[in-house]
Amino acid sequence: MIKLIVSVAFATALMGSVAFAQTSTSSTTVATGTNGATETTTTTTESTGVVTEFTPGHALFLRTEATAQPVQYKFGKTVTYVTSDGRVIEASKIKKDSKVHVHYIKQGDDMLVDKVIVTQDRD
Repeated sequence: MIKLIVSVAFATALMGSVAFAQTSTSSTTVATGTNGATETTTTTTESTGVVTEFTPGHALFLRTEATAQPVQYKFGKTVTYVTSDGRVIEASKIKKDSKVHVHYIKQGDDMLVDKVIVTQDRD
């Protein structure tokens, strides 16, 4: 009985963290082993929210459930804009109040976006 209660509590907590998660990060470490083999480091960070301001080629401000104030994301040299089903779209399709998912790399204090996925257009 206790195992069931603990399992239900854990499952509930896990679902809640997935439902409200706004930012995720994955990374791989670079290291050179004693045999001379080199491993590559890749860090991808993602965030989901609602666009409050958007200037193509410059910046996007995103409001998430985790932040009271919109967060500024700057654009990298190459940015891809796509729909949730993977169709490439023009930057002009991103509008205020669109729900988006951004992939970015943290560089100093800047968050440089390389991909914007529109998950839901504004109504």
